[in-house]
Amino acid sequence: MTHILSSTFSRVVSSSSPRHANTTIHLANRLRNRRCISNLPDAAWLSSLSDTPVYSNLINGQFVASTSSELIDVTDPATNNVISRVPQTTPSELESAVSSAKIAFESWRNVPIQQRQRIMLKYQDLIRRYTDDIADLITLEQGKTLTDAKGDIFRGLEVVESACYLGPSLMGETLGNLSDGLDCVSYRQPLGVCAGIAPFNFPAMIPLWMFPVACTAGNTFVMKPSEKTPGACMMLANLAHEAGLPDGVLNVVHGAKDAVDFICDAPDIRAISFVGSNVAGEYIHARGTGNGKRVQANLGAKNHAVILPDAPEGAAKAIAGAAFGAAGQRCMALSAVVFVGEGRNMLPEIVAEAQRYKVGCGFDEGVDVGPLISEESKKRVENVIAQSVEQGAILELDGRGVAMNGYESGNFVGPTVLSNIGRDNVAYKKEIFGPVLVCLEAETLDEAIDLVNANPYGNGTGIFTQSGACARKFVHEIDVGQVGVNVPIPVPLPFFSFTGSRGSIRGDVHFCKSFYLSLFCLFPVFIRCYMLSFFTFYSHAPLIPIRQMESRVCNSTLKSKQSHRHGNIQDPIWAEQPCQSSEKSDLFDIS
Repeated sequence: MTHILSSTFSRVVSSSSPRHANTTIHLANRLRNRRCISNLPDAAWLSSLSDTPVYSNLINGQFVASTSSELIDVTDPATNNVISRVPQTTPSELESAVSSAKIAFESWRNVPIQQRQRIMLKYQDLIRRYTDDIADLITLEQGKTLTDAKGDIFRGLEVVESACYLGPSLMGETLGNLSDGLDCVSYRQPLGVCAGIAPFNFPAMIPLWMFPVACTAGNTFVMKPSEKTPGACMMLANLAHEAGLPDGVLNVVHGAKDAVDFICDAPDIRAISFVGSNVAGEYIHARGTGNGKRVQANLGAKNHAVILPDAPEGAAKAIAGAAFGAAGQRCMALSAVVFVGEGRNMLPEIVAEAQRYKVGCGFDEGVDVGPLISEESKKRVENVIAQSVEQGAILELDGRGVAMNGYESGNFVGPTVLSNIGRDNVAYKKEIFGPVLVCLEAETLDEAIDLVNANPYGNGTGIFTQSGACARKFVHEIDVGQVGVNVPIPVPLPFFSFTGSRGSIRGDVHFCKSFYLSLFCLFPVFIRCYMLSFFTFYSHAPLIPIRQMESRVCNSTLKSKQSHRHGNIQDPIWAEQPCQSSEKSDLFDIS
């Protein structure tokens, strides 16, 4: 990978703290001295035509430098130094990516599922072997700690593992004897060219939610990573080709809104998968579906934890981790707690846990909370905190102005806890996407359930209690996609579904394997006719007169018989039977 990356890191080192200098030197050295496969191209996805490296697009199996003069800075959130750039890919380059995917689909769709699964088996092995290097790229571009970065990769890896045994999920359905001599069979078929638009906060996991399942199901894919954190996706795409994905099956393009608009409008793209903010997701869903595409959009969140007076020991620690881990930049972050009655006595314990969290550069040992993604994000989070206090909130713990020796220009906000929050407080109404926990109160469990259900978002929630009756009541009456009992972040494994609800989703197609197949597969119905010892298949067969049907069956049989003889294949017994008429005019009447 690495003469290019090494030069990039040397520029970062020149204006960073000594500790960060050591970190980036270590990273460059480790990327230079690969421990596993030696035949991967050296940072083929980066172009060194300028002083600052520029990411290339992946089109038809080749990393191609864009001709665009519009470049977007990729910065290190711990220092705000520019480390690379991504192009605003030109329309002709975007067209080329879709065209290559369309051409590749014609052959890829016919590759047996066993072979596609074997590619995923090799792919998951490569991801495991390169986890440390991918994690380094994530921490450099996104800012999260190395531990969080490895967790980012692992959760995506679980989806790849699930794709290794996708065959049973691609099976269709059958029902015999719908009428006299009539059966019905359905198959799952790949849809065609699909696309993914990923956010900045999980540079590895979200792309791995998307293209492995889509490609294993027989589709081809155009992936647009976040322009803020493209590195992990590019390395994952490179490894996918090393695993055996043919040219054109997976393409990666860069850009911002123009690239998104192209994906929404391109007629050859049949489906779009998106994760991100409500503003972007609602726009993509409306524009994509308006162009006749299937669109899967997972949006924002305001996840609540309801704390009963009998909450188990360790609840405060779990809540703090869910609220402040990954600097709160995740759609399943726990951003609101609802204390029921005496449950409010846990507030000092939560504050004490939050004070133990160390803020710093994600490469540094012992760091729990890394920087936010950008200066704009830092200013937005700090402004929400200030507005919340102006509206009556009590600042139990203030993470603004955290002193970071050596990282004075970084985008750091420490864990923040706000109490005395009302439903109209800005900190409760907005998705803050930072390490901020807001605390509300309710007198009864019913009141707490009503409060959670009244919030426009519905991604995840949890209840902390030792009462089975209270837990069951909460689970059955809450209107939220994922529900945890003494679990702060109830994210399911890939063989379940990721089921956000209400304002946290657009459309009706959820994430993870079974629901992804609803997005990426067609499900046509075939009529199988057993009549007078003949059979044939009809797709979406219309109801037609019986004698006309007999003629079609006989012609189909004759052609099949001739083709078998020309191929020196022994004719099946049924092909020797002559056509006969029938008076059963209701044979195909299944109305």
